[in-house]
Order: sequence, then C-alpha cells, then structure tokens
Amino acid sequence: APLRFSWVCEIFKGRPSIKPFMVKDDFDNEYLPLIHRTRIWSEFIFRTYPTIDVLFSSEDYGEPFAKYLGVEHHAFDPDRKKVSVSATLIRKKPFQYWEYIPAVVRPYFVKLVCFYGPESTGKSTMAVRMSERYESEFVPEVARELITSNDFSVDDIIKIGHAQLERVEQKKATANKILFCDTDAITTQIYSNHYLKVVPEVLHELERRVKYDRYFLMDIDVPWVEDGLRDLGNNRESMMAVFKDALDKRGIAYVFVTGSHNEREEIISREIDKLLK
Repeated sequence: APLRFSWVCEIFKGRPSIKPFMVKDDFDNEYLPLIHRTRIWSEFIFRTYPTIDVLFSSEDYGEPFAKYLGVEHHAFDPDRKKVSVSATLIRKKPFQYWEYIPAVVRPYFVKLVCFYGPESTGKSTMAVRMSERYESEFVPEVARELITSNDFSVDDIIKIGHAQLERVEQKKATANKILFCDTDAITTQIYSNHYLKVVPEVLHELERRVKYDRYFLMDIDVPWVEDGLRDLGNNRESMMAVFKDALDKRGIAYVFVTGSHNEREEIISREIDKLLK
C-alpha cells in the first residue's frame, strides 16, 4: 500500500487540487454481501473525511456506495469501452497493457536480465544488441567508467558496487519492459576476491537489493580479446568455474549461452520472449 500510494502522489504532484489520502483498511468485511459492505464503507467515510458531494466510479459498488453516502453517483466507463482494461488485468499481464501503466509505475514491472560470466565472453556486446532488439535500455559494466587498471582498492570496489546498483535503478525508470545488465554484484564480489583477496560485506548487501529475473551464463567458447583492462586470458577455465559455482551455491538458475553470435542471440531471445509472455 505505501508503494502504490507513493505512485499516486507522484502522478498528481502537479495538481494541488487533488489531495491523495491513505487509510488503513481494517473496517471492511469481505464475507458480507456487497450491499452491506458499501454501508460499512460509507460509515467510515463519514467519520474520516469532509462532506462528500459526488462519487465517481467504474465498479458495481458505485451505486449502493453513493446511496449510503447520500450523494450523486457518476459511473465512468463501467463497460470498459473507452478504456478497455482494468487494474486487475494490468496486474495479471502488465506487458500486454504496458501503454496504460503510468511511467512512475512501470519500473515496478520491469524484468531484470543479467549477462554473467568471465571477461571477454560477449556480455557487453549482447547487452547492447538485446537492448536494440527489444527497444529498451541496458546497463553497462560501470567499473570501466571508474577504473583504468586492475590496481584498485577496497574503497574503489565499494564505489563500483554502489555505482552499478545506482545505474540499474536509473535505467529501470526508462526501460521498456526488460532491462539488460552487463554485470551484477556477484561479479563485483568475484573480482574483489580475486584481486584484493577480500569481499567487503557491503557487496553482499548490494547483491540482496537487486533480484534478476533471468541469468545468462556466457560460455568461454569465443576468442579472448585484449582491451587494456582484461588480464585473465590464461585463466578462463578456472574463472568460468568460479562464476558458475557462485550461482550454484546461491541456488540461482541460469541459461547457459554458447555457440556462435547468432546461436547465442537465438538462445537469449527465446528466453526473453518467454519473460515477455
């Protein structure tokens, strides 16, 4: 309820004549017939709010509710002809009714996809490609914006962890149903342990704050490419085992992505289409 109320406040923040209120719904009795429930509602309204002049609704309860309130009732599109959707339908199939969902609410429904695995396995390329294919956003590996070598400190790795999370939250606000992420907090932990021999507790906290709807574990069956920051070309098999083990220990399911670029794209797009359905 607080989350939904915050959406309402945000939507109408530029309309001072509209004043949203939130109350605790502890007065209703769902076991009673609707006619009796609306009487209970009206008694609560009389106790809680100033004089009511008119009631607008799109539901069957509108008429009896207005009758108990002693006010005029205006039914708005009860047959759903002007707006052919309901809140129930949106909750059940948000992507099917995406255009009806306010921008401030859409991030709640956005599915998070993580491209995961050792360096030089095509994660960045695929994040960009999928964002283009599905006309959405992607989150890059923010570490590359903050460091220029693998000589970094614990403070650096903590900043990277926070920056990655902030970018995810930022991009969720404008994502179109799916947000493609180049990395995650588990990856940051793995590299922290590899280079610094320590994993700050805050990185585990950051991991708990983001839940991905689908992990794609990228295979190392593609050429390793030097880029000035990568230096684990001789440790691909062992690093692959570390990445896979991290998911297995957490009980996180993943889709294994292997083969040519076209084969990989087909594997991934097939899974994304399932998410969208």
